[in-house]
Amino acid sequence: MTPQTYWAEHAWLGTHVEPGVAIETGADGRITALRTGVPAPPVGGVTLRGLTLPGLANAHSHAFHRALRGLVQIGSGTFWTWREFMYQYAARLTPDSYFALARAVYAEMALAGITCVGEFHYVHHAPGGTRYADPNAMGEALIAAAAEAGIRITLLDTAYLSSGFGAAPSPHQLRFSDGTADAWAERVSALIPAPHARIGAAIHSVRAVPAGQLATVAQWAADRQAPLHVHLSEQTAENDACREAHGRTPTGLLADHGALGPRTTAVHATHLTDEDIALLGSTGTGVCMCPTTERDLADGIGPATRLQGAGSPLSLGSDSHAVIDILEEARAMELDERLRTRTRGHWTAAQLLRAATEDGHAALGWDSAGRIESGALADFTTVRLDSVRTAGPLPRLGAEVAVFAASNADVLHTVVGGRHIVRDGRHQLVPQVPLALSESIAALRE
Repeated sequence: MTPQTYWAEHAWLGTHVEPGVAIETGADGRITALRTGVPAPPVGGVTLRGLTLPGLANAHSHAFHRALRGLVQIGSGTFWTWREFMYQYAARLTPDSYFALARAVYAEMALAGITCVGEFHYVHHAPGGTRYADPNAMGEALIAAAAEAGIRITLLDTAYLSSGFGAAPSPHQLRFSDGTADAWAERVSALIPAPHARIGAAIHSVRAVPAGQLATVAQWAADRQAPLHVHLSEQTAENDACREAHGRTPTGLLADHGALGPRTTAVHATHLTDEDIALLGSTGTGVCMCPTTERDLADGIGPATRLQGAGSPLSLGSDSHAVIDILEEARAMELDERLRTRTRGHWTAAQLLRAATEDGHAALGWDSAGRIESGALADFTTVRLDSVRTAGPLPRLGAEVAVFAASNADVLHTVVGGRHIVRDGRHQLVPQVPLALSESIAALRE
């Protein structure tokens, strides 16, 4: 990577907005120096007009769900009826079509200021469960797609073995399953990280991994100090079935099998007991909230304030990609809580930005990203302060404007590892992102 100096008209440095910040990046893709009080762009520097933030982290993604946008907003239904549409598209994916779709989706993320994605990946095999010649062809397609779109990825390779508490996978789910957790571990161990890609683990849910095999997945992650993610208590039906099968809540069952802790992130965590909240907090287990999906599917509002108060760091994800806008996820977390409690100000803008940046990257195993400081990865994004949504407030209120007024449409620049991926709102590697999305989604309808 060629060393470069970027000049941020305004930059959010974790606690405040600083005017005139020179960000020097090195050949290793990290920030080598940070200078404040620089009144004008230095000679040869790249000017970033607006508010520069650390790169946004999308901690929970199912890339192929992007093909469902619009389709699943017709009529009514529940999570369970939505799932039937999802299965139809999952059945049509191939390594080539998934690469094309994911490349376009990850480019859309870059345009939204996202510099790292956590891909919760469970479509492993061919329809019917037959393994590809390369058993990791689907995961490798996602890693390659992220590289071409210019963002980082943590591939959260997901164990998905059962249709529910030990029952055999349904026909739709056969391509998700490795048969056993040991077979899952053998396959995922062959995945090779890359400079832009890390390999983590996921338990799809306690209904999809039999209790006796949870520890195998948790131990694989522990042995590698890798992130471990899990869908948790997204639906009350899952809680009821877990209690019937095991006499425990899903959180309690995960704790019994060593699956909680600081490297674990519970996704959704919508329907928890007081004991669940205390257990997640006391173990330092993180929680990824996905408000736009949770409201789109009418899942409910998770107890985010109580979880954070108990000790769980929060991150954010766009999940099913009803929209891809981490600023909207941050805003929605606060505004949903306001609706539920009829009080305001549960988080400051700075706290919400931390969830969207530093804590999101930590949940994905990128501890040196999510901050604009010397030594950190040179991943940052710039939001306009002069659009119809953001114009007017003083620049020192840029964090509040970014969280409570801006959207993905206000992202002007995205830099990943010092490389200018989005410049003036245009993706430099995927020049026609809308066309790429349209063509890759249309291919799945044929």
